[in-house]
Amino acid sequence: MKRLIPTLKADGVSIEFIMLIRTILAASKEIAFRVSQGELSGILGSTLDENIQGETQKKLDVLSNQLIKDILLGDDQVRAIASEEEDDVVAGTPGAPYIVAFDPLDGSSNIDINGQIGTIFTILPARDDVADDSPLQFQQPGKNQVCAGYVLYGPATMLVLTTGGPTRCYTLDLTHGGYLLTQPEMNVPQDTQEFAINMANSRFWFDETTRYVNDLILGEEGPLGKRYNMRWNAAMVGDIHRVLTRGGIFMYPGDSRDPKKPAKLRLLYEANPMAMLLENAGAKAYAGKQRILDIQPDDLHQRVPVLMGSANEVDVCLSYYSE
Repeated sequence: MKRLIPTLKADGVSIEFIMLIRTILAASKEIAFRVSQGELSGILGSTLDENIQGETQKKLDVLSNQLIKDILLGDDQVRAIASEEEDDVVAGTPGAPYIVAFDPLDGSSNIDINGQIGTIFTILPARDDVADDSPLQFQQPGKNQVCAGYVLYGPATMLVLTTGGPTRCYTLDLTHGGYLLTQPEMNVPQDTQEFAINMANSRFWFDETTRYVNDLILGEEGPLGKRYNMRWNAAMVGDIHRVLTRGGIFMYPGDSRDPKKPAKLRLLYEANPMAMLLENAGAKAYAGKQRILDIQPDDLHQRVPVLMGSANEVDVCLSYYSE
């Protein structure tokens, strides 16, 4: 099987950029080891702190964030970093060409039950017109991303990555410690009979979402004319990996639960990198009626509604919002 570096070189990626990707993956290998040790490594349970999102931090959240932060700030290709767990931008090497944003550990609620969790990351070109530690560095639309990826910590540790070309899947080979190419090109089926949504929020949904999900549940007897199955991992990395592997539609729509936070998922750390991975695999990704990668951010921790997955099913869902 082909290794990561020869694959990236064949895609025309520069050696400097490859080294930056390797830096991120070095942290992922350490996180993967800690996850595999579970309670033996003392990383289960919560801390007494909350992050910038107002969420109680898990011990592994804090550890993962520090590991990735420290290793990126030591890379001379990184001008600044932004983390879902950090209040502000952290400056790196002055004049470096890239900035990196990441969700160090997606799916924290799954840590203590040995469920799916992962690391999401995105790389963008640095801006010369603003200060290195300015939030404006990261106020770029998702279409400016030069790399997006995630590492899924499961029975196998898997890397899904795009540098602008195909979305590829690699598996961490524990015999030599490297990522090997296991799916040269991921392609999301255009049609699907699977959907992923948090049904516990249904009483807060807006009418369009309620009507669409109700029609999904009606199956063959409803207007969509086919039976659907629901899947929900409570970790975006797990749900999106399933969509990339066999198709499906993933939804975290806006709702009325908290008027100050009408959406759940973060544009920079979650929606943009996942949208790039999916679009480069033939799927679609929207926030309401707008393509996610076209959104001009206005805040470092901006939240957006998310609808992404198999192209034809996304179109069906969007039709409910246009009625």
